[in-house]
Amino acid sequence: MRNLPLKNASYEYLLTAFKEWLDILGYNPQTVYNMPSMIREFLHFLEQENCNQINQLKSQHYKDYFNHLSTRPNQRRGGGLGNVYINQQIQALEKFYEFLQHKGATGIPPVTLKQLKLEKGNITVLTQEEIKQLFDAANQETPHSKQEAFNARDKAMLVVFYACGLRRREGANLALDDINFDRRIIHVRKGKNYKERLVPFSKSSSKILQEWIYDYRPQLIKSQKESNLFIGMIGKPMTGGSLYTRLKKLTLLVDNPDLQQKEVGLHTLRHSIATHLLENGMELQKIQRFLGHSSLESTQIYTHLIKKESANEL
Repeated sequence: MRNLPLKNASYEYLLTAFKEWLDILGYNPQTVYNMPSMIREFLHFLEQENCNQINQLKSQHYKDYFNHLSTRPNQRRGGGLGNVYINQQIQALEKFYEFLQHKGATGIPPVTLKQLKLEKGNITVLTQEEIKQLFDAANQETPHSKQEAFNARDKAMLVVFYACGLRRREGANLALDDINFDRRIIHVRKGKNYKERLVPFSKSSSKILQEWIYDYRPQLIKSQKESNLFIGMIGKPMTGGSLYTRLKKLTLLVDNPDLQQKEVGLHTLRHSIATHLLENGMELQKIQRFLGHSSLESTQIYTHLIKKESANEL
């Protein structure tokens, strides 16, 4: 839905200004790209409803748009839109309203839509053995000249998203300067809601990261000025999407049909480390700080996952 046409120039102007505003505020590049795309869909919807000026916006338009999202098909995967995507749309509307207020717009109704509850029981968690199998798969042997570098990068990816529990965007945005090997700390500078945090890593993780950074990363970079931790095949920084694709390919290399049938993404690794830390006796409050959760309630989901798993074993 990123290329939906808009008929009137005022909406195009608002989109451009909104994007520039997000950029000035320091939002990460993916948010600066995604939020205006979501608002484009909203403005396109308004045009279909004959609302061609932003000062004609009414509270009912929000409700009608929510109903539209709840019934429109998923263009990529079929079926309906997931609750996560609909909630992201609501968040984009709230931020757009904030932008309009900042620009001095008057008479615009606030967004009163409630975000949908997410089904927590569907979270995928890998076992510690499956995590080990992923690390083993990153040691594949191949005649490809650059495969050793890709293997080292895959192991570094597993360290960042599993051992350090970073979110997809946090890991994709990591720079070399964010890693302190003397203190064995990763500095997450732009976490969720702009929160910074320091994430520790082990000696074994340090070895994997240093091997990637000093021995293999230089083989892929095109410019010594490139600071992004993860570098792709053509020497450019990897996005969250390309890292996800790499993880999926790694999963297929594991000789484990159960693992291959699971929905494995970068956030799966984060869910997995949180669950494993809790299983090993770490206090919930420490896991909360490790993950960068704003509230303990977000972390408590892992206690429910463990209880559910234990019940299934009885």
